[in-house]
Amino acid sequence: ADARRIGVTYAVAAAEPIARELRVVGEVAALDARQRAVSRKVDGWVERLYVDFTGRQVRAGEPMVAVYSPMLVSAQEELLLAKRLAGDVAGDAVGAADARGGATSLVESARRRLRLWDVPESEIRRVERTGQASRLFTLAAPASGVVVEKNVVVGQQVGAGQPLFRLADLSTVWIEGEVYEQDLPAVRLGQGVDAEFRALPGETWKGRVSYVYPTLDPATRTARVRVQVANREGRLKPGMYATLRLQAPGRAGVVTVPRIIEDQVTYPIA
Repeated sequence: ADARRIGVTYAVAAAEPIARELRVVGEVAALDARQRAVSRKVDGWVERLYVDFTGRQVRAGEPMVAVYSPMLVSAQEELLLAKRLAGDVAGDAVGAADARGGATSLVESARRRLRLWDVPESEIRRVERTGQASRLFTLAAPASGVVVEKNVVVGQQVGAGQPLFRLADLSTVWIEGEVYEQDLPAVRLGQGVDAEFRALPGETWKGRVSYVYPTLDPATRTARVRVQVANREGRLKPGMYATLRLQAPGRAGVVTVPRIIEDQVTYPIA
């Protein structure tokens, strides 16, 4: 009774393994494989922006920008000219087979040039059906995602291959952190990780180690690890700080006693 009054408790000691927990500071990043650059393969001038701010969510096939390109206009006119030539040769009863074959080859060549410049097949058929060349061509989103970079304004001249936008699919993200050299043996591919975020207090996100970088930073003596986390609701933003908690194996055969936590009791003072 006297021992209980002063808070003394008793437990049986045993030899058991002691686990330890690694805590790693990390930062959210977009997956490289789920990022897409949006650009054109021909020079031109931007005349209309359908996506006009960073952070906009877009769907695959959604219009992003309309560009005027003299090269595309000329290519369409060449297609129409080749179509007229092929029609004239086909209607000539005395036309040579070689002439008809050459005209057909010109048509196919003009179509192929437009396809190589990413002009949609539906637009090529429209040009042939109407006999009218389009002045503007609309560049559509190649995939669904969030606009993380916008590098274009109305009236800007853009060159072939120049990135106009960068899209990122953030339904899955990476968290990259630095692990000290002595803790690396405790990190393995596929290992479960609990992630907590300063911006989302009280919440724990589940992820797995997807990559351990093969090199060590000689200045900090750390190696970068990458954890993959599902982000279907888009609440995790690139650049957010996170704390990663990894369960690491500890020493075996350590003499331990159980931790006993009793309900708070007030004892009378004699």
